[in-house]
Amino acid sequence: MNRTIAVIGLGYVGLPLAIEYGKKYRVIGFDINRSRVEELERGEDHTLEADLKGMKQARDLFESTGEKGLSLSCNPDDLRAVNTYIVTVPTPIDRFNNPDLTPLLKASETIGKTLNKGDIVIYESTVYPGCTEEDCVPVLERTSGLKFNQDFFCGYSPERINPGDKVNTLTKIKKITSGSTPEVADIVDALYNSILENGTHRAPNMKVAEAAKAVENSQRDVNISFMNELALICDRVGIDTNDVIEAAGTKWNFLKYRRTLHIG
Repeated sequence: MNRTIAVIGLGYVGLPLAIEYGKKYRVIGFDINRSRVEELERGEDHTLEADLKGMKQARDLFESTGEKGLSLSCNPDDLRAVNTYIVTVPTPIDRFNNPDLTPLLKASETIGKTLNKGDIVIYESTVYPGCTEEDCVPVLERTSGLKFNQDFFCGYSPERINPGDKVNTLTKIKKITSGSTPEVADIVDALYNSILENGTHRAPNMKVAEAAKAVENSQRDVNISFMNELALICDRVGIDTNDVIEAAGTKWNFLKYRRTLHIG
């Protein structure tokens, strides 16, 4: 089957994804925020994360062929011709530091209204292990009237975009992929491999992929907290944090920790 893709959510994660897929597939970049869509149609991006030249190439490709390339929309009816959805909406936390799934569930509801038999819905948003099947799938089933893993299928591939990082960009990172059946996992994996230079790691199932994302975020938060505490201690005793890191960095196995600690 030819893939017609909708990227749901055009923030710093979704927009680069829509641009890269738009160079090879028919892609609809969808966002409920009309002003965001209008901004991108003007060739602007306030997040400063988009490859504006690449976006123009992908949009020009659609204008010239009508079969491949990127178009932008805030109209849910435009999603009816899609067979593959990629959800990149944010998952903020509430005042109790619990994940707020509202954007994710609203996106699932929007998708469910245009979901057809054989379609695949791939989630990239940060979630807890099991969220795709326990929270998102019931919404898709309820709004579409279709049956999971019988009429439609899901995948999970956690986003790994680091805002402001111009080296480890979308096409240069390695992505985790997964699917709700082995056959769908093959399709999801091939889809991402078609735009990535460093390939993918195929997880055994969606829960493993979701858990991997949770671990990545936890490691980042712990590292940031550790470095903040180290900086405070060094300041208190009157020494330079960078000097300490440089000295510690002479140990043979410290390089890998320098990378995980985001030390330059």
